[in-house]
Amino acid sequence: MSKAWFVTGTDTGVGKTATSCALLAAAAAAGLRTAAVKPVAAGCDEGGRNEDALNLMAAMTEKLDYEQVNPVALRAWVAPHIAASLEGKRVQASRLVGLCRGVMTGGADFVLIEGAGGWRVPINARETLADVASELQVGVILVVGMRLGCINHALLTAEAIRRDGLRLAGWVANQPGERMDRHEENLDTLRQLLPAPLLGDMPFLSRWQVQDAAQFLDIQPLLR
Repeated sequence: MSKAWFVTGTDTGVGKTATSCALLAAAAAAGLRTAAVKPVAAGCDEGGRNEDALNLMAAMTEKLDYEQVNPVALRAWVAPHIAASLEGKRVQASRLVGLCRGVMTGGADFVLIEGAGGWRVPINARETLADVASELQVGVILVVGMRLGCINHALLTAEAIRRDGLRLAGWVANQPGERMDRHEENLDTLRQLLPAPLLGDMPFLSRWQVQDAAQFLDIQPLLR
């Protein structure tokens, strides 16, 4: 089975997809075959496609059908369980796990499974996306949105990941907007308190290109 990681964030809008695409580019530059899955996406265009999933497809080396990359595409720009309810659909962790495993066993060396929002985003009345990561038993990459409150959000998320029995494999500091005040001090605090290696400190790139973003990342801790 390929090496695979679940990518989550401290919140929505922290740059999970930009970070995932940069990680895929860094892995490809290291000679690895890459693939990604966005098992659930809420917010699609008229054609029923999600921008994040399309960006992942553009960044990875393997050629997969859209339905493999984003098997559950929900139209409304709201929380996944609400979007699914609006469409009369039921999203179940066990089904998502099976779909993710299909990509994980497809031959890529480096596979990312990107969540939606933060760690505890519901997919139905009883399950969250954390249940998908738990069933897959993969390492977790945490994207920390570097803005006021990030230390608290990052530590709470790391604690939840650990309590769910999973390993925080690494974290990325991503600037989702203008550089926060006292960026370096906040970064140093997170370095000291998060129980995982820092994979990179990504600045805000208004029109980011994955190759440009990849230069700020070091994926070697994931490959050891």
